Amino acid sequence: MSTGRAPAVVRAATSRRRRRNGMATGLVALGVLAVLPAGLSAGDVRTMTGVLIFATLASAWNLIGGFAGYASFGNVVFFGLGGYTTAVLMAKASWPFLPAVLVAATVAAAFATVVGLPVLRLRGHYFAIATLGVAEGMREVVVNLPGLTGGGAGITIPALGSRATTHYPGNTGFYYYCLVVLALAVAVTAMVAAGRFGYALRAIHLDEAAAASIGVRTTRSKVAAFALSGALTALGGGVFAFQQVTIYPDRLFSAEITVLMVVMAVIGGAGTVFGPVVGAFGLQLLAEYLRRNFPGTHLIVFGAIVVVAVVFLPQGLLRFSSDAVRERRLGLLDTMRTYRL
Repeated sequence: MSTGRAPAVVRAATSRRRRRNGMATGLVALGVLAVLPAGLSAGDVRTMTGVLIFATLASAWNLIGGFAGYASFGNVVFFGLGGYTTAVLMAKASWPFLPAVLVAATVAAAFATVVGLPVLRLRGHYFAIATLGVAEGMREVVVNLPGLTGGGAGITIPALGSRATTHYPGNTGFYYYCLVVLALAVAVTAMVAAGRFGYALRAIHLDEAAAASIGVRTTRSKVAAFALSGALTALGGGVFAFQQVTIYPDRLFSAEITVLMVVMAVIGGAGTVFGPVVGAFGLQLLAEYLRRNFPGTHLIVFGAIVVVAVVFLPQGLLRFSSDAVRERRLGLLDTMRTYRL
């Protein structure tokens, strides 16, 4: 074997080993989460269901914001679109939940494709503002279609009685719905990360013009990532809508949801497979702990912790931990020197 090929062979072997380790870790985590409800109270199961939903949203955002580097601040539009499509199909057309939520994901993917073609020509804060505008615009559309969506008064999904096409599954049922959706989101992210599609998105993130010059179809890749992100987000929105029974535009299209999914992905490690999940679990459980133990000041403390995490861990918790183990040193010290702290 030539010396020129040796480093490439070593890198390939290391990459395969990391993928195997990551898969094993993911399967173990999935097994733990699968049996977790047996040891929790009904309230804690509902809390964990919310954690799983946000982990799904952060993973979905990661496809367009982490891998492709397009910081979308309007991904909540897919959450709301998924929720309202599911609710309308179940309440107005008497569809069962499963086909309704699958159609919702398809609708969101189609909407992302149509919107993405013009919007993804923008970069940086222009793209962020444009996506935020799309989300606000869709919220106004929902509000002004009271005959279909219930408008500002909301829409109620028939979950009990003779009108229910799918009966309310309870806290544990929704927990497993959300666990399946999260497992799907992580599996899709892992496949993207390991394939040519993922390498194309990373190339776009690093230098879009250079990526195009070497043959990467940048527009097609960006739109595909946006559509995939929209579909996964819509699945989370559909499950959330059914869980809530009655939904309102201000809640499903809240900018707070987008901010949380972005912060979770960034703090956990944008552009990685498990980083957004780690960020979502950490921040949601931290927020719940602070809310229960510091009810008067929990928002201030939580905000301060988020700011500190973003400043001192710009690479994300997962990469920080990986670098610390591999290099046997804390990159936190380098960050402190950079900011002269």
